[in-house]
Amino acid sequence: MQWWLDLALGMGLGFVGGLFGIGGGLIAIPVLAIGFGLDQQLAQGTAMLMILSNVLVAIRRYAAYHRIEPREALLMGASSMGFAWSASLLALWISAAALAKAFALFLMVLAGYLAWQLLRPGAPKPGAILPEAIQPGASRSGAPQPGPAVSRCWLGLVGALGGVLSGLFGVGGGVVAPPILTRWFGKSQTQAQGLALCSVVPGAVIGLATYALHQRVDWWLGLPLSLGGLFTVPAGVRLAHRLPERQLRLMFCGLMLLTGTTLLLR
Repeated sequence: MQWWLDLALGMGLGFVGGLFGIGGGLIAIPVLAIGFGLDQQLAQGTAMLMILSNVLVAIRRYAAYHRIEPREALLMGASSMGFAWSASLLALWISAAALAKAFALFLMVLAGYLAWQLLRPGAPKPGAILPEAIQPGASRSGAPQPGPAVSRCWLGLVGALGGVLSGLFGVGGGVVAPPILTRWFGKSQTQAQGLALCSVVPGAVIGLATYALHQRVDWWLGLPLSLGGLFTVPAGVRLAHRLPERQLRLMFCGLMLLTGTTLLLR
């Protein structure tokens, strides 16, 4: 019975991961820490197993809606690998309580920043993505966002930052890269989420291997979570392409704020 409950939980987390382009780890980590009593490192290591499988499915679905530039994805992914390994070792060295507080504060600060970017006076309003414009294989991929264009050679820094967060907190480019890519690289929200997912894979592989070597992965719990997500990630991706971008971003901010507050108050 417990295995089926874990499978159902994985399905819910997979849907959320596909919707926001985060692999589900943002919600899985506090759920595992609070609901299952896992310490922060064990929760992060177990969540990485689910994140990796969900991200691989989500990348395929996002690529069906928007072409992911291979050179951009490779640059971000390659730069994340070394930083993910170093950050994973740091996370295993820090006390579980301190790591949990740092994770919660990070989420709340990022949520506040994103909300300010959206709600401040004079902020550009993202355009809505219309259902008829996002069928797989369609040439239209959502209007690029207004703002300064930054050379894509700087994408390596975005990938490195994602690698640090992947190793340290178990969530990486899927959380921090989309707001950077939309603000500074002119990507639409869904384009940014698809590209960010590509940078998650190398960091997640390195992070999972590091956590596993230090026995900080619950395989019996992580496997049904991973399997459940495979069924629901595509549905989350489809919904992401049918929501107005402003609404999608506000939902993402609310999710991070709720998660961070819950962890601080536990």
